[in-house]
Amino acid sequence: MREILQIHPLDTVAVALQPLMANSEMSFGGQHIVLADNIPAGHKVALRDIREGEDIIKYGFPIGHAKQDITAGQLVDHNNVKTNLETASSLPSCKDEDFPLPTGRRGDDGVSFLGYQRPDGQVGIRNDIWVIPTVGCVNGICRQIVERVRAEIQDKIVDGEEYNEVEINYFPHNYGCSQLGDDHENTRKILRDMVLHPNAGGVLVVGLGCENNQPREFEMLLGDYDRQRIRFMICQEVEGDEVEAGLRLVRELFTQARTDSRVRVPINKLHIGLKCGGSDGFSGITANPLLGAFTDWLCKEQGGTAILTEVPEMFGAEQLLIQRAVSSQVREQICHLIDDFKDYFRSHGQPVGENPSPGNKAGGISTLEEKALGCTQKGGTVPVVGVLEYGERLEKREKSSEVRDGLYLLSAPGNDLVASTALAAAGCQLVLFTTGRGTPFSTFVPTMKVSSNSDLARRKPQWIDFDAGALLNGASMAELLQRFINCVIDVASGRTRTAAEVHGNAEFAIFKNGVTL
Repeated sequence: MREILQIHPLDTVAVALQPLMANSEMSFGGQHIVLADNIPAGHKVALRDIREGEDIIKYGFPIGHAKQDITAGQLVDHNNVKTNLETASSLPSCKDEDFPLPTGRRGDDGVSFLGYQRPDGQVGIRNDIWVIPTVGCVNGICRQIVERVRAEIQDKIVDGEEYNEVEINYFPHNYGCSQLGDDHENTRKILRDMVLHPNAGGVLVVGLGCENNQPREFEMLLGDYDRQRIRFMICQEVEGDEVEAGLRLVRELFTQARTDSRVRVPINKLHIGLKCGGSDGFSGITANPLLGAFTDWLCKEQGGTAILTEVPEMFGAEQLLIQRAVSSQVREQICHLIDDFKDYFRSHGQPVGENPSPGNKAGGISTLEEKALGCTQKGGTVPVVGVLEYGERLEKREKSSEVRDGLYLLSAPGNDLVASTALAAAGCQLVLFTTGRGTPFSTFVPTMKVSSNSDLARRKPQWIDFDAGALLNGASMAELLQRFINCVIDVASGRTRTAAEVHGNAEFAIFKNGVTL
């Protein structure tokens, strides 16, 4: 097995593929390097002497500069590397040039999956029943309803009655009241997006009655919705026991959902969310490039759609996305997306470059630029065809025929649960989530975990769905991509449940950005 990997010919650092011991020798590019430090797996080693203030190159781009002189063979990490993003420079002006649209085949080669065709034209990959509160005050009511229905179902299964794949979940949150302006609207938009999501076979919306997020006004936000699949209950208006009233409604939704069947649909009906979290030094070498290859296959060959978010983790690599804009209009939208998030940091007096978490640094990521250059690889090489606002639904653009095959960027922060929720709310039926450190969470749609290294997959099989670390162990990208495509189709078709689904992990989080009354 190779000891180190130089990702790009211009790189002045290489990544250790296994732990390396100080004072040992290695040969690279015709020269012998004596290691000055222990180099943990996933961390960087200097390939030549680097002067103080000189840019350090990885992925062919600067990931920061040396805080002090670094000698060949020395460990390069957050202790001797400093970000170049302390003072954010303005982005390049948006040039008036257009790029060609991708020419996807729109699934005409027979690649398909088994999904639930909804009356409004959307396609779901699950057929769950969701109980969603409009305000945190009724979280307990929602919990009681779901627990009692689950108990009823379990009793009938014990008695021998068969059930199809209908799971029942509720999604507690602390919002829906004491919020103002855009902060209040963010809550309403995300809750609306959940209620209208095609992965739900039925939804009970539970309100209190006196909250800012008034149930009847919220209902108007849904537009012309499916009243058989979506029901409302306002607790203050229920005569008697609201839990019993909610039980009756959920039983009706459950009985109806059991009649739904999967049908074969082309793969371009699958909207994929791209996310990473707990990244390490291997994420930009294995898992993120694998998702990039999948994105290229889905968008270029199948006419599909993928969405990339966590905008603060694009800082330092934004130019690579701007250059792929499908038009001058989209290019300008990307510029605003990046600048608006930088302004958000500045408005709170925070530096834009202090992103890598303690886990990132322990895994070998030293600066935000290094993290961004690895993170954005999930978007492959396809053109960026649009920018979505936080809470905006892709389905709305589909109805207006504005959806183009390719990659969308979504406005949301880097926080794992907030960003994954935003992807699901935008209309993604499935989130592909790469990780080098590991995490058990899932948002309210299936969240497939892809490990960057095989050790994580071995240690945490209850978290990980697919091991991209095989790329370090001799597997080719073409071979692994085909295996990954088959895995995604199996999850989408319901033949396989994600590890998080098996363990009952399903949560959501709203981007809180405002005062609380």
